[in-house]
Amino acid sequence: MDLRRQLSAELPVLRRFARALTGDPALADDLVQDCLERALTKSHLYDASRPLRAWLFTVLRNIHVSGLRRSGRSGIVKTVDDLAEGEGAIAPDQEHHMAASSITAALERLSPQHREVIVLVGLEEMSYRDVSEILGVPVGTVMSRLSRAREHMRLLLEERGVAGLRRVK
Repeated sequence: MDLRRQLSAELPVLRRFARALTGDPALADDLVQDCLERALTKSHLYDASRPLRAWLFTVLRNIHVSGLRRSGRSGIVKTVDDLAEGEGAIAPDQEHHMAASSITAALERLSPQHREVIVLVGLEEMSYRDVSEILGVPVGTVMSRLSRAREHMRLLLEERGVAGLRRVK
């Protein structure tokens, strides 16, 4: 399969990871577009013996971190005028939606390092080894961050009254 088709197949997971990093759909789409552009122009640097997804996540994360360094800010700030009408409203009869909203809110309150490792291991189901390569840290650091991130998520969700999360790994 050629690289362009492989990149197309990775779009949904790249968007999900970018959304977790930025917290904003428009910024996430821009980040994915930058990642795909970089992947195509730097395709000669890709080692085909390694998973393409891990390489793309590394590229995407590096672009995101570089953007944060350039802009000198660590998060998205919305003013009251930026909020859409009814944004954040939750229908009271949809408990699953409330739980998902609580989890999303808790994820946004985590540090970027903890959010990255939770998303990559928990949502994308990547191995510790692949995550360590993406983040550029040892496997032990990934495991340590994941442990702290899970504990912090548990505490944040308990604050909001959400039932405990089930253990995946």
